[in-house]
Amino acid sequence: MERLNQTSSVSEFILLGLSLWPEDQKPLFILFLIIYLVTITGNLLIILAIRSDPQLHTPMYFFLRFLSFIDICFSTTIVPRMLLNFLSENKTISYAGCLTQMYFTYALGNTDSCLLAAMAYDCYVAICDPFHYITIMSHRRCVLLLAFSCSLPHLHSLLHILLLNQLTSCDSNVVHHFLCDINPLLKSSCSSIFVNDLTIKTEGLVFGATPFLCIVFSYVRVLIAVLRIPSAAGKRKAFSTCGSNFTVVILFYGSIFYVYLQPLSSYTVQDRVATIVYTVLSSMLNPFIYSLRNKDMKRGLGKLMGRRKS
Repeated sequence: MERLNQTSSVSEFILLGLSLWPEDQKPLFILFLIIYLVTITGNLLIILAIRSDPQLHTPMYFFLRFLSFIDICFSTTIVPRMLLNFLSENKTISYAGCLTQMYFTYALGNTDSCLLAAMAYDCYVAICDPFHYITIMSHRRCVLLLAFSCSLPHLHSLLHILLLNQLTSCDSNVVHHFLCDINPLLKSSCSSIFVNDLTIKTEGLVFGATPFLCIVFSYVRVLIAVLRIPSAAGKRKAFSTCGSNFTVVILFYGSIFYVYLQPLSSYTVQDRVATIVYTVLSSMLNPFIYSLRNKDMKRGLGKLMGRRKS
């Protein structure tokens, strides 16, 4: 009876957001509205340009088109709720809505991760084994990689949602975050979180680290191959492209590892800032890093804009 009195069934959560100061809400709303619009516009242009230009119908742009689509969905899962909370005094979200947001955040975020690994593998094959590129990166294999990248993250996300749903929340339904994330909710649990924490540190680590290690391996092999290129101009071009790509990978995975591999008791406001990097900023930066610095992509965008004007 004493335990029942100390706990309750939580039907909704209060998302405190990035700042509690009222004067910060409108500037934050404007900032994240601009980020969201840039994200949607940039990724949508990439999708349309790749679809309309036959010369961009290659494995690299096949993955890039779906990466842009996932980035739109990923950003839409998080940012509209943030914008609503910035302008609303009622910052509540239902229990079901919280779990739904968390499910799609993890599923889409990990799909992003797997697609980045697939693109790194495509780059590795194109540079290190160009004579077998068409055979290795066939359309059938690309579709299988895409299906794997989209399906497995949903199983991963479902596992953590089901485990979280078994816990009992304390009387406090206040979440010190701008989205429904697993660490703040585990912190508010009255039940034992040993299984959840163990799953994050084992299955979560393996699932998160595997694509990252594939990316690192691919780019290391690419850089080794580039160092053998006799042309200085060719080296600069390859280093520039790989360096930009690897910067996004470091931002994406660095922030994820920072948030989820530290002890739960040390979860602080800095983790909310780190979460913004991989949930919001990476989706906005991907079109610029992976596409707008690419001559073929620039040509495709130029053709697309030319058609719109005519």
